[in-house]
Amino acid sequence: MGRYVARRLLQMIPVFFGTTLLIFLMVYSLPGDPVAGLFGDKGASPSTIEAIRHKLGLDQPLWKQYWDYMSGIILHFDFGTQIRNDRPVTEVLGDAFPVTLQLAAMAFVFELIFGIGLGIIAGLRAGRLADNAVLLFTLLIISIPVFVLGFFIKMIFADNLGWIAPNVSNDNLWTEMIAPAVVLGGLSLAYVARLTRTSMAENLRADYMRTAVAKGLPKRRVIGVHLMRNSMIPVVTFLGTDIGALMGGAIVTERIFNVKGVGGLIAESITRREGTTLVGLVTVLVLVYLVTSLLIDLLYAVLDPRIRYA
Repeated sequence: MGRYVARRLLQMIPVFFGTTLLIFLMVYSLPGDPVAGLFGDKGASPSTIEAIRHKLGLDQPLWKQYWDYMSGIILHFDFGTQIRNDRPVTEVLGDAFPVTLQLAAMAFVFELIFGIGLGIIAGLRAGRLADNAVLLFTLLIISIPVFVLGFFIKMIFADNLGWIAPNVSNDNLWTEMIAPAVVLGGLSLAYVARLTRTSMAENLRADYMRTAVAKGLPKRRVIGVHLMRNSMIPVVTFLGTDIGALMGGAIVTERIFNVKGVGGLIAESITRREGTTLVGLVTVLVLVYLVTSLLIDLLYAVLDPRIRYA
């Protein structure tokens, strides 16, 4: 196990540098000058703009900017400085990241409970009315874009019924996060339900299930231990990769409900062409992806004892 973990950690190093390099190149190839954008229509003298660019290191060659950026992260955990507010990106992240983490955690719990629950119901009743109802419901959710679902929920429950606030306040209360979490986790819920249903329906026909039933084991043990543990492996894989997707996919949801998190900050940074802030935010999301993928791989051995790591 220890050798496997060490090998995976070593594999994460080139992946991290490769993804950050691609992100850096894409972000800094965006048209427009973020420094000139600070002054809006009023403009500024070329000497003033050049002085700010020199202070931020934007007048350096692209390879030098990337080298300085990665050196700052590795040696000092410094993700650069936000251009418009002259604040460290780590400080900006410290304000926005907990908000998105709270939203993503609520969306993850929502899709975990209801997605697996619907999948179990459909899998145990494959071909029956309950199964068809779950498949129809999940197909409907998959067919609706996230921004349409968000505006739909906001229009009905906030504008018409008045059950929820139209926008999330700066207090970031758990009750205010319910509607954005439902929108954010809705699509993943449908995929989790369908994946759970397919995996369970397939494993129900496996030889080990017939053997367990023939041995006279209680139905609760047959389903809860033998069926569930083997059926959850592909579901856990999806859930693990979906953690990072929830945080990155919160851009649209946070914009709809005015959530002051990482997603809204990414959208704002793209609009203002603030490359330093944008690269720092996406770099954190890359780290989340890498760590969660490692944890999910290690969880396989818990679900299926036949899996061994060399």
